[in-house]
Amino acid sequence: MKTYHPIILTTVLFVVLFYGETPGINLGILGIVYALLTLFITPKKNKTQTFYILFATSILSSFAFAWYRDVPSLLAVTSSLLFLGLRSKTRKLKSLFIVPVFVTNFLTFFCRFFSFEKWLPKFNTSGMLQKTIAVILIPAIFIVVFFCIYTYGSDHFATLFENIEFDFNFLDFFGLAILGFFIAFNFWNFSVERFIYKQNHYLDNTFSAQEKSQKASFSFMTFDLERTSGIITFLVLNVMLLFFIFTYNYEQFYEVPKTPSQLSDETHERVVSVILSIIMAIAVIMFYFKGAFNFDKNAGTLKILAKIWVVLNAVLIFSTIAKNTEYVQQLGLTYKRLGVYAFLILSIIGLVVTFIKIQKQKTNAFLFNQMVWYLYGMILVCSYFNWGGMATQYNIRNHKGNFKFLHSLHYNDEILENTFPKEMKTKINYDRIESDKASFLSKILYYESIKK
Repeated sequence: MKTYHPIILTTVLFVVLFYGETPGINLGILGIVYALLTLFITPKKNKTQTFYILFATSILSSFAFAWYRDVPSLLAVTSSLLFLGLRSKTRKLKSLFIVPVFVTNFLTFFCRFFSFEKWLPKFNTSGMLQKTIAVILIPAIFIVVFFCIYTYGSDHFATLFENIEFDFNFLDFFGLAILGFFIAFNFWNFSVERFIYKQNHYLDNTFSAQEKSQKASFSFMTFDLERTSGIITFLVLNVMLLFFIFTYNYEQFYEVPKTPSQLSDETHERVVSVILSIIMAIAVIMFYFKGAFNFDKNAGTLKILAKIWVVLNAVLIFSTIAKNTEYVQQLGLTYKRLGVYAFLILSIIGLVVTFIKIQKQKTNAFLFNQMVWYLYGMILVCSYFNWGGMATQYNIRNHKGNFKFLHSLHYNDEILENTFPKEMKTKINYDRIESDKASFLSKILYYESIKK
């Protein structure tokens, strides 16, 4: 299959699916078609285990968007297809380059579009012009001329076309065609610039021989002095973090019970402090273990202190999870509190990867290479499950929140109709009404699965 074949096919499909429609099942269908075409045209050498996993997640994410049509499922299907497209072209390029690769291609769209020889087949221009004139232009002229003559000469002939309504929005059609072509062209005809390939080695997971050499990071500091600096830093940070964990848990579990408002404010403040602590913890480790100290035989004490620092930060995260759980038990489950759990889980994973980096003597890029996949996995998890329905069930079961609060959660209509039948009769769900009135391509499958 030539490059222009999938470009034209998916452009036409985009217009057919979205003309006069809103995003819904149509975007799910488009995502599945993109995934299947990618599977079909990808060379066998690039069909690795990662490629097949991304193909499966692209299909599942497309179904998720057709089912929920929300932001997490949109992020899931977009990121899945972009990763799949990148893996279909190259196996070696690091996944972190997905953003610069596609941003570069978006910015160079016009230049690449006019390079016709790279994506269009060679054809005889004169022959094509002759066919166009003979098959389209000349017949069209005769049809228009005789149509005017016949309508002028016969009133009955003219009345045949008076009641025909030509309901066609050319601007919408043209805009969708341009957008569909832009997406298709950049997906099927993207290129990885040479300067990006040249940067790929900077994201290797292992150190080169030169990076293993024992030299100080700064000209004004010797290697031994830098090691001593690291030992002092981690020693003081560990003592400080121990004290913080003690006070943090004392305030959380032993002080006088707080009002809901105070509990909310304190939880937010502590989550922010934990976020900053984890970011700084990983940054400090990246600073000291960016090169030679990973292989320094005299850095045993430094490594032990760094690992203790990681473990203590993990203890801090588990304390924060306990605090957020207390918050949920008192005030109920919301999207924000679920988001806190998601971030804390990612933080735990980040610390585990950091520990592995120190233990296995990996580069700083190893952290980012691994975490980009865990972040992608978290997006998938967020898109595949009905968190609004789960939160509603938890809150009703534990008598948390009133009907107004529960109604603010999404995709819980059936649960609320069974629990609050009277209240639901007075509430309007605009998404459900929009989906019920929409044509098949614009529907949200979730609302089709519940009782009318």
